[in-house]
Amino acid sequence: MMLIPTHHFRDIERKPEYLQPEKCVPPPHPGPVGTMWFIRDGCGIACAIVTWFLVLYAEFVVLFVMLIPSRDYVYSVINGIVFNLLAFLALASHCRAMLTDPGAVPKGNATKEFIESLQLKPGQVVYKCPKCCSIKPDRAHHCSVCKRCIRKMDHHCPWVNNCVGENNQKYFVLFTMYIALISLHALVMVGFHFLHCFEEDWTNQQQAYRLPREGTAEARTSLHEIKQPLKSSTECSSFSPPTTVILLILLCFEGLLFLIFTSVMFGTQVHSICTDETGIERLKRKHQPRERRASWKSVKETFGGDFSPNWFNPFSRPCDPEPLSDRDWVRQVASLSDMGNTETTEEQSEERKDEDSVEVIDE
Repeated sequence: MMLIPTHHFRDIERKPEYLQPEKCVPPPHPGPVGTMWFIRDGCGIACAIVTWFLVLYAEFVVLFVMLIPSRDYVYSVINGIVFNLLAFLALASHCRAMLTDPGAVPKGNATKEFIESLQLKPGQVVYKCPKCCSIKPDRAHHCSVCKRCIRKMDHHCPWVNNCVGENNQKYFVLFTMYIALISLHALVMVGFHFLHCFEEDWTNQQQAYRLPREGTAEARTSLHEIKQPLKSSTECSSFSPPTTVILLILLCFEGLLFLIFTSVMFGTQVHSICTDETGIERLKRKHQPRERRASWKSVKETFGGDFSPNWFNPFSRPCDPEPLSDRDWVRQVASLSDMGNTETTEEQSEERKDEDSVEVIDE
């Protein structure tokens, strides 16, 4: 149970009228098990489509520009399998992160009956979100895009068109990891492509096209001798050299950009899991006594048990969160004497007023 500082507040009124429950519509009946979660946000849907388009573009360039025209079949097969497997896992993780309920609090549960059922005792308080008319449990925050309060909300990511919360953080971490890996893999293959292909085939093609068309018989013979090996061997690319260069440069730019971006996101998410502190909590830096889980325990709960290959499987579920009990909806108010000093208490009280608490200000 969480301790909340107070200053210039009366004893907490435990009457549900202060939450204005008459303005709350009773929560709808829960849908069938397995109901798909999808946020109807235009910007998020567009970003999700762009994400898929960029991955498919990388797939096209890697396969049809670099691997299929290659003369080294072992190199093509191995890299093709690895790249396609990573791309499949990245897109599967993206779908799971986008279509999984991140941990939404039941909407409209701030009703008179529910508040009375909590049987609040002296020194206890509940918080209501006026936007979705829900009682906010500890570490829940309201998302203006999802229009719901999300448990352990880290942030809202438009690239997955969803919040990153308690239930889908694993999928988001896997998505950033696999995107970073395919970006690095693509950059390495582009480097090898330029090293082993440019000087060999493209130089011969340029020499062939530079020979004068209006030459003697010797010039035509030289042209025939240069083009002959090109016909008997697979070219470096089935596209013209300028087109190939443009496609590879765009792939390099995309790979470098997403490698940096997803690597940073992956690092921040792993840090949040290990420290048991969400991005919102880290930004606000609330000085509130809260029991934190051990790093390894937090990692196991996020990825689904002890270390196993299922940690990297986007089709395996993380540990099911414990259902909310009455004590999860209620927070404990700390006495003024327990606080360090008046200034700190005043700052914390101001933060609490921003969270729509049901405490009554005594001015």
